[in-house]
Amino acid sequence: MKVDDGQVISMHYTLHVDGQVVDSSEGGEPLQFIQGMGHIIPGLEHELYDMNIGDSKKVVVAPKDGYGETNAEAFMDVPRGSFPPNVPLKAGTELELRDQADHPVYARIEAVSDTNVRLNMNHPLAGKELHFDVKIADIRQATDEEISHGHVHSGEHNH
Repeated sequence: MKVDDGQVISMHYTLHVDGQVVDSSEGGEPLQFIQGMGHIIPGLEHELYDMNIGDSKKVVVAPKDGYGETNAEAFMDVPRGSFPPNVPLKAGTELELRDQADHPVYARIEAVSDTNVRLNMNHPLAGKELHFDVKIADIRQATDEEISHGHVHSGEHNH
């Protein structure tokens, strides 16, 4: 059975960015997702077609097929006094904010001046080339329920 749309793929992976491991399933459970539903970044999903169980591959994903290019509009300057005292005001601090509709928005502090804090709303991996090592651990047909719900139901299927 080869990787194709509508299948539940179990995949071990390690992601390197700028020569550093930033994410890995090593030592844990493989990532499970339904192929063809956009659950993983497009540049990686596209490269998995026709792989078999046990196959390994190195995949390089350009920013446009990963987390997007860095968006110059996704920066915001906020007065220093707007932050609660328990927030460390230093570059690299990750924050979860709320937008006007009360949805969570992730940001990280890009820079801090005497008066302002510059927030970066870009995904942390935006503008980065992604280097994946992937190995297909298992492939099975998704159930009709999984397809209609749009996600994997772990532990509820019978082989």
